[in-house]
This record gives sequence, structure tokens and C-alpha cells, in this order.
Amino acid sequence: MVKFAHIADVHLGGWKQQPLQELNLQSFKKAIETCIKEKVEFVLIAGDLFDSAFPSIDILKEAFSEFRKLKESGIPCFLIAGSHDYSVSGKTFLDVLEKAGFCKNVESFEERAGKLLLNPTIYKGVAIYGYPGKTSSLELNDLKRAELNEAPGMFKIFMLHTTIDKAKGDLPIDALETSKVPYADYYAMGHLHIDFQYENFVYPGPIFPNNFQELEDLEYGRFIIVDTNANPERQLKKITLKIKEVVSFDIEVKNAPLATEKIISELEKKDIEDKIVLLRIRGVLENGKNSDIKFLQIEEAVRKKKAYFMLRNTHELITQETEIDFKIEETENVEEETIKVFSEQNLSDLNKTIPQLMNSFSTEKQEGETTESFTSRLMDEAKKILSF
Repeated sequence: MVKFAHIADVHLGGWKQQPLQELNLQSFKKAIETCIKEKVEFVLIAGDLFDSAFPSIDILKEAFSEFRKLKESGIPCFLIAGSHDYSVSGKTFLDVLEKAGFCKNVESFEERAGKLLLNPTIYKGVAIYGYPGKTSSLELNDLKRAELNEAPGMFKIFMLHTTIDKAKGDLPIDALETSKVPYADYYAMGHLHIDFQYENFVYPGPIFPNNFQELEDLEYGRFIIVDTNANPERQLKKITLKIKEVVSFDIEVKNAPLATEKIISELEKKDIEDKIVLLRIRGVLENGKNSDIKFLQIEEAVRKKKAYFMLRNTHELITQETEIDFKIEETENVEEETIKVFSEQNLSDLNKTIPQLMNSFSTEKQEGETTESFTSRLMDEAKKILSF
């Protein structure tokens, strides 16, 4: 029958830390190398090849280089846009890849009598359908009325970048009802960064973990090779892309001035050379504050042990709150009243900038804007308000 690779959620350019961005790229290169070595007939990328619709030139050059290897090996690539590299305007660098002959975007549909009729891309007896992921899961309403333009006698693959009901768990989010999805022999899913299968709906997981939590949970990237010629229990071959080992530390602290020594002592207990170090620090500080923890000293200790890179997470590290007793006189103006009470109890010339800063920080990220440029724009606006 057919042998193909199912890749999703590559997110090239997603990490702002260069060492991790490099690992993301290495993981993608290893996936392409494996596809060529395994002699797959074609490669599917089920959305989010890039972390934004407009990746950097450096990322594009690296991506083009890998797609060239596929093309020179005679392996075509079929893809769809995901919620990150999708653009309402329809203009993304996925089009540039397609124009260069490196891949084929299989998104093809027409409106007919209130239905969304999806047309197949035919390749060697395989009918490949696809619909892109969109921001805020806007694809769900479209998919509720989707139908497949028939391709009799062919192996049908439906590529989707969305959340299905069987995979969302207890998350309070909208999801696609699997029972109402048009029939296909294989559903090449993307969007959820999980290794998950329900019947023939398959999420392969990301090519490389995309944040601290994913590095904790997954450690490595992954994808799937499907071989319908194999025995049923061996048709899905899960490929793990192990580039660097991950070492996790979960340390509870209560005394901030003593925390630095405690953390370094814990780091000394494990071999972290050339490994990704995940440092999760949590707890309620009964003495001192976050700034009393000497992170530069901790980073120096990690460097001395020759770790590849360290990521720290202090989201669950909180300072014991001082009880504040005040009464909101006008419930319809809670925000203004809160600022007023705070300003009265904490005298500062900077208090007058609070409303402007709050308004500035409510600015939304623009379509196609990278996290780095969005953060920079917010910081520039804040500096203007504060007259820095």
C-alpha cells in the first residue's frame, strides 16, 4: 500500500533562546534525515512548520536546505498551515516553499450549498485532503460543515490542525467531534503537542518541545512513520528525536536568603554536562523575596558543570502576602478604586503612570508578529510612558 511520514508542530523559530532554537532545528534535520533513510514515499506536515507566518531569513534558509534534501531524494512533501503560520491574508512563506517546488499545500476547497467541499491532492493512489488550523480555533466552525470530494478506491488521508474531543481531556475548550468528521483511512493531526491516538486519529507530538512544561513532559521531539504494508500492530512506528538529555530539578524553598546555597547543592547531585537543565523553583517564601535568590550565581554553577543550557521556572514561587484591608466604594469602578487605594498606601510619582501602563499592556499581538518583536514593542511603549 503506502509508507509515509507524519510530522506536525515543528515551530521553527519558536524558541527565543538561541541554544534551544538550534536544538529545534537539529531535531527537524534529524526527522528529515530519518525520512530519507527510511525511504518513505512522502512526508506530511500537519501545520505549524514555522512559529509565525513570517519567520526570519535565517530560519527560512535552514528550512529551504532541508526541503531541498527531500526533493533531491525524490520524496514529495504535503502540508497545511497551522494556527501559528496561518495568515488571514493567505500570504505566508509556505507559499514561497510551494512556489520553489519543495512542497504542496493541500488546502483546496469550495463552497457548495452551505457545505465546505474539500478537494483531494492525488499522489500514487493516495487522496490527501487538508484544512488549515486558524487562530482562536476558528477552523472548528468550518469543519462542522466539511465534506470530502470522493476519490473512489484510494487510500484517504485527512490532514487537520485542530483539537478533537477525544484528546482534549478536561480542558474547557471547543473541540471537533470525531464522530462527525468525514471518513478517512488516516487522520494526520496537528496542534496538540501530545503523543496520542484515538482509532485512526493520530497526533504525533511536536518535532521539539516548545516550552518549559513540554520539555519536562516530553523531553524530546517525535514524529510517526506509517507503513500500511506492515502488520496492524506495527503500522505506526514512533520515532523519538533524542538530541540532548533533559535533567529536571523541582526544588521547594521557603527561605529566600538561603535558597541559593540549597539550589546549588541540589545541582551538584546530578550529572548535567551537555544536558538541558530544567530548574523549577516553587514554594511560599516565609523569609525574604524572590530577588534575594542569586540566579547569576546559580547560572555560574551550571556553567561550571558544563550544562548545555538551563531554563528556570519560578511561576510557583510566591511571597507570603500581606493582608490588605480596604473597601471598594463604587463596584462599577473597581479598577480605578484599586489604583486609588494602592496609590494612597504606596506614595510614588510613578503612580500616575499606572493607568497608562495597564492600557499599554492590554495591547494585543498582531497577526504574523513574532513574540520577540511583540515584547520589544510593549517594552518601547512602557519606556515612553515612564520617560526612560
